[in-house]
Amino acid sequence: MASHTVTTVWKENMQFETDNPSGHKVLIDTSEENGGNNSGLGPKAMMLSSLAGCSGLDVVSLLKKMRTSVNDFKMEVTGELTEEHPKYYDKVTVDYHFYGDNLDEDKINKAVKLSIDKYCGVMEMFRKFAEVKTTTHFHNN
Repeated sequence: MASHTVTTVWKENMQFETDNPSGHKVLIDTSEENGGNNSGLGPKAMMLSSLAGCSGLDVVSLLKKMRTSVNDFKMEVTGELTEEHPKYYDKVTVDYHFYGDNLDEDKINKAVKLSIDKYCGVMEMFRKFAEVKTTTHFHNN
């Protein structure tokens, strides 16, 4: 069974530096109103970025295998936090946006569906604690 280990080190004030198993590093911090310097990514927002990154990697890989190209691709992920502590995302929306000429909507929809339903482990983790909704948008030039 595979496992991952990250090391997170306190740098100063409310700032931490964390790595991932490949050694890349990122800063974590909080807003000034919460005592930080706003010099890094917030932990909860990083979760949303992880969701987009995981699904995005799937989609791009699948589109390559399907020999389908797009000019541009972005995802907007919105998480709604609960009112009570500990606050967590109970509703998450993922909007996939594809841009290009003569987009093959069937293949793109298939790639997104495979990511959502089969390949994206982060999506599956989010489903354990949040209602996840997804929408695909096509922007033909």
